[in-house]
Amino acid sequence: MKNIISTGRTFRELWYNYRSEFFFLVVLLACVALGDWLSYYVPVDFYEHVILPIQHGANTTLCLLGAWLLLRHSEGMRTRKVFGVVMLIWGIADGFFIGQTYVLGVPVLFLGAESMTAYELLAANVLAWLLLVYPTAVLRPGWLNAGNVALQLLPMMALVALDYVVPADLRMLILAYPAVLLVLLFAHLRAYRLWCEDNYSSMEKIDAQWIVRYLVMVFVMGVSYLYICISKNPSRTLMQNTLLFFMFVYSLDQILFRSDPEFVTQEPEDEKPLSENAAYREQLEQWMANDKPYLNPEFRLMDLRAVLPLNRTYLSQMIHSEYDCTFYEFVNRYRVEEAQRIMRENPDMKMADVSDRAGFSSPTYFIRIFTSMTGQTPREWSKKILSE
Repeated sequence: MKNIISTGRTFRELWYNYRSEFFFLVVLLACVALGDWLSYYVPVDFYEHVILPIQHGANTTLCLLGAWLLLRHSEGMRTRKVFGVVMLIWGIADGFFIGQTYVLGVPVLFLGAESMTAYELLAANVLAWLLLVYPTAVLRPGWLNAGNVALQLLPMMALVALDYVVPADLRMLILAYPAVLLVLLFAHLRAYRLWCEDNYSSMEKIDAQWIVRYLVMVFVMGVSYLYICISKNPSRTLMQNTLLFFMFVYSLDQILFRSDPEFVTQEPEDEKPLSENAAYREQLEQWMANDKPYLNPEFRLMDLRAVLPLNRTYLSQMIHSEYDCTFYEFVNRYRVEEAQRIMRENPDMKMADVSDRAGFSSPTYFIRIFTSMTGQTPREWSKKILSE
């Protein structure tokens, strides 16, 4: 199995399937362009007294409704609960802004780095930090707890305190601190991707590929926020609020309909290897050949425990050492070979049927994996075989 199929493009194809990102990128750029364009043409008074309360009201309603849905349908998934709490806090904050500004007539804060105090910047940064809590819970399973939350917030609070003690103006450092946390999250992406590949044979229904899009949205939100602080035109917040609404709608949809990888891999970790890898390899290959468990689209690493008495860590190490690949690549090699066998024996079969019989979760996913591993689409490969 080790050298039968080339897997050089698997990583890139899995994580950067540009066709599936097209709609997301178009809508994101449209929100930025529309918000920025309107900020030049909408009168400030009309924006502040009509558009802004509508935007905050919509965000408040969306956040509270989204929080209710996520917490009600968390199904034991920690990341859903985390994002539900994030949306709840944002909804309360937006509701407070509406009440304070439009009911009591007392503005909460004036956006702009020159006019905001260190405490106001801290409050804004805490809301920005909240957007990073969900990807932290996803990318660093088990890391997020009260102590580590305090560790992330402490530098911001220290900078605020120092701003009132030292003669230098530290407000821009306070403003930039969430960017440091965002960079650290981007640095965790590769380890997270490999962790997913080590545990799953299909990435379509788990919280993996989309987390990159979430971080991109946070990055764009951060750039927009800096733009507002530098600009003296309050209408620029129209773009920020438009982006925020899109981000919450898109994220709510993605999180509600995706599984939590950490949740589905919570299994006992106490078993130790009892024999050499060679013996386990023989058992595994015999099981794969006879029972063909890879035909199940939801096949995952922990399913190997049906024949191998190992915990998740040892299973992953065994796959890496014996086959020099991740579990994802290991299983999809079998699926591609199965698809090739089916196409040889049934040259007129539809690709959707081949995909289903070979264990792929969808025809689109089948074509992508087959192409990345063989350098040819299934149809091109089938035509080449028939012509020989």
